[in-house]
Amino acid sequence: MHRRHLLIGGASLFALSGCAAAAGGMDPVAPVTASANEIAVARAVLPVAAPKAALLQEWTGPFEGVPPWDKVTPAKLRDAVLEGIELRRAEINAIANNPEPATFANTSVAMQLAGEPLGRSMALFGVMTSNIGSPEYRALQSELSPLLSAAGDETTFNEALFARIKHVHETASAAGLTAEQARIAERSYNSFVRNGAALDAAGKAELGRINTALSNAFTSFGQKVVEDEKTFIHITDEAALAGLSDGDKAAAAAAARANNLTGWAITNTRSSVDPFLSFGDDRAMREKVWRAFVNRGDNGDANDTNATIAQIVALRDQRAKLLGFVNHAEWRMQDTMAKTPAAAMELMNRVWAPAKARVAEEVADMKAIAGHDIEPWDYLYYAEKVRKAKYDLDQNEIKPYLELNNVKRGAFYMAERLYGFTFHKITDGSVPVFHPDVEVFEVRNKADGSHVGLFYSDDFARSGKRSGAWATTYRSYSSYDGVKNVLASNNNNFIKAPSGPLLISLDDAETLFHEFGHALHSLSSKVRYPALAGTPRDYVEYPSQVHEHWVLSRPIIDGFLKHVETGQPMPQALVDKIEAASTFNQGYATVSYLSSALVDMDLHTQATPPTDIDAFERESLARLGMPKEIVMRHRLPHFNHLFTSDAYSAGYYSYLWSEVMDADTWAYFEESGDVFNPVIGAKYKEIILSEGNTTDRAEAYRRFRGRNPDVAALLKVRGFPVN
Repeated sequence: MHRRHLLIGGASLFALSGCAAAAGGMDPVAPVTASANEIAVARAVLPVAAPKAALLQEWTGPFEGVPPWDKVTPAKLRDAVLEGIELRRAEINAIANNPEPATFANTSVAMQLAGEPLGRSMALFGVMTSNIGSPEYRALQSELSPLLSAAGDETTFNEALFARIKHVHETASAAGLTAEQARIAERSYNSFVRNGAALDAAGKAELGRINTALSNAFTSFGQKVVEDEKTFIHITDEAALAGLSDGDKAAAAAAARANNLTGWAITNTRSSVDPFLSFGDDRAMREKVWRAFVNRGDNGDANDTNATIAQIVALRDQRAKLLGFVNHAEWRMQDTMAKTPAAAMELMNRVWAPAKARVAEEVADMKAIAGHDIEPWDYLYYAEKVRKAKYDLDQNEIKPYLELNNVKRGAFYMAERLYGFTFHKITDGSVPVFHPDVEVFEVRNKADGSHVGLFYSDDFARSGKRSGAWATTYRSYSSYDGVKNVLASNNNNFIKAPSGPLLISLDDAETLFHEFGHALHSLSSKVRYPALAGTPRDYVEYPSQVHEHWVLSRPIIDGFLKHVETGQPMPQALVDKIEAASTFNQGYATVSYLSSALVDMDLHTQATPPTDIDAFERESLARLGMPKEIVMRHRLPHFNHLFTSDAYSAGYYSYLWSEVMDADTWAYFEESGDVFNPVIGAKYKEIILSEGNTTDRAEAYRRFRGRNPDVAALLKVRGFPVN
């Protein structure tokens, strides 16, 4: 997801952020500082047991070892995960039962080393279940997910292990831990407590039951949505395609052929649906396509998710109360920059009223052209008519300049100019891939040609692949046990062209740059300890969102956004029209996104979890005064962010929180007179991208910018009043 659908406003963002501080203690423990001896001490604790399963072995091949995608089968992956769980169990028990007093090296470092074989198999598991998603992998996911959940709980509930983690935390000051080590000790202790380590035996048993049930429900939800997204609208009369570009028609024809049909098919993915809703002249067919898309997971059939959602929110509420929190949102937001639901709501409420007011203006403009009331399946279509009338801008005029491979090369150029990375496609077959469509690039430092890592690019939609766009890493950087290179990936769902160049929308181009920003975050990492590699949920979207701004920067336009037929770069007159219309339709973009975020928070702050999810969604939107012409960007029945894991639950607001920093950062580059300013770029890489979570992220932003972010920059980007 990216900033064209986002908006934020509110009080001082960082005034609401807490600072992590290491707790001190008085127990006399010998000082433990960062040294090469740490790893030796930690490894001495762990039992030496060579993995037997093939997919648990250390990765071999070029580039410091790569995932053996060519050797992965469901059966082999099952064996690997099951054995990996046992190996990690033995390592955790060895740490917990170590007769030596707890130290940072023999406990905290050892914990980070534990489970390396399982981690390798889980990298494979995540990709095969998300990007391939065949029936065999869905069955494997259903079998293994509860076992993995139970194994995680077993670690958290290990009393001897928790006692050691608590001791390291409480004696951090007396032990002479560095600030970085003390931060790990504190965060580890807090995480264990947050996840139930301090509960009594009965509480742990109940929490284990809840977590296993949630794991099963998450898997069920995701698989039902994927099945519904395999559906499509079959069109046999070409007249129903009137208004669509030749490229969109060709993609629809290819989709039909892929399903052994003649005619055309509009698949149930946003990259296929949005062009039809934007340009399809046939209003009845627009409604049919729209209804199929927005009702994913809500059709009263075997793939209906409403009962699953009700189960998830009830279980989350039980867990929160068991752990001493008022609701799931209070529990989930403990390790975020916002800290509390109230802080997130303050930001969202700041913009909700002006966003709705803008929608009213947009609808009035559309009704003047349409001559009838605007329904949700009309909005994008008539918005394009208004855009053409107001700005003489047709989205199909832009597409010929956005050929997928050229856009990707433009993203690489951005990375080279800002951070000194170069990307080199690997074509010799030396690096296995999990699907023939996947491209792999070696990433190098331009200054000296040194190796940084690999970038895997999986761009196209396919049956069984989960919807949306996302980034992940198969191996992350750390240096505590020798420098590890990065294996990063981007996963998109563009509709593959049947032949010739693939033209994407400006929205898709920004999505590509957004996900690539996540990859650059990973590739820039210079953390010592893996425990500090990740960042808070409401920070992690910031580095991805800011990179969207470079799509239409002049150097990228001149070098890469060239007309697919003439080879000429996008003319400045067209760029000017795009920029003039940059705040156009922001009422729609803001309300569709923000309604999803507000309903998410509403759902997870209820005193009593709802049982009728459809009714709750309607009532929540009614309380918000949701404009009737717009539907949520993600309705609850297919809201993967919320119900395939806990990751974004009570956290969809995080895109807003991040965008304050995103807009303010872009303003910093623009005000310098050079959006590729090398000094700012180097500082951004060093402080924002490279540090992971080694320091408080609010403090890091102040070091980068010299102050807290200015909300006015965001409001300016969105064309909203600054007040």
